[in-house]
Amino acid sequence: MISADADAIISEIPVLHEHRASLAGRAMLCRRTTVFPIECVIRGYLSGSAWKEYAQQGTLAGEKLAPGLLESAKLEPSIFSPATKAETGHDENITIGHMREILGDEVAYTLESMTRAVYTLGEKLSRDQGIIIADTKFEFGRDDHGRIILIDEVMTPDSSRFWAADAYKPGQPQPSFDKQPLRDYLDAERRAGRWNGEAPPPPLPASVVEATSKRYLEAYRRITGAELEIGGVG
Repeated sequence: MISADADAIISEIPVLHEHRASLAGRAMLCRRTTVFPIECVIRGYLSGSAWKEYAQQGTLAGEKLAPGLLESAKLEPSIFSPATKAETGHDENITIGHMREILGDEVAYTLESMTRAVYTLGEKLSRDQGIIIADTKFEFGRDDHGRIILIDEVMTPDSSRFWAADAYKPGQPQPSFDKQPLRDYLDAERRAGRWNGEAPPPPLPASVVEATSKRYLEAYRRITGAELEIGGVG
């Protein structure tokens, strides 16, 4: 991202001047990259799909983990568990070895190193404000100068699992500030046979949208100490 300021965007792309009101608060000026086809997932705690696999097989992406771990247990060190970026359907967890086969050793090492560095910093900053980032995912791309740079969203509730630090208790699911209401609704639709898990998803009830929005706004308030300004977002 270069800028999220509407005036900065318009200065680079003057034809957008008449659309300033629509751009404010909801657009970014970015560098174009060639995206690596890998979701760089890092897990500081054993939860979600990682817990489901571990509970059934004792593995994560097919690789053995220590026995006797509890749901939501802290992982020391954090586990880097890449996934393929699927064009259709769902992303698939893969081993680091498979990632090396796709990208080559040097790029795979760089992406893992960058993932760990960003997660370590972001997790500490959020924990200092009372929020645990249990897991998250990053994406990277190569720009026109050949540099590997961080792209896409970074540690948002949409790409991460946020827990309240003061309510954390291993051995059970955790109260969450992320999109869990959305996940729960879609899981219920799948179990009821009303959705097969593929696009397009079912329409969302207003109650699910509101519950998810409230969690996002509360996470923002806790981490930044300010209310999110949402003017310009229709």
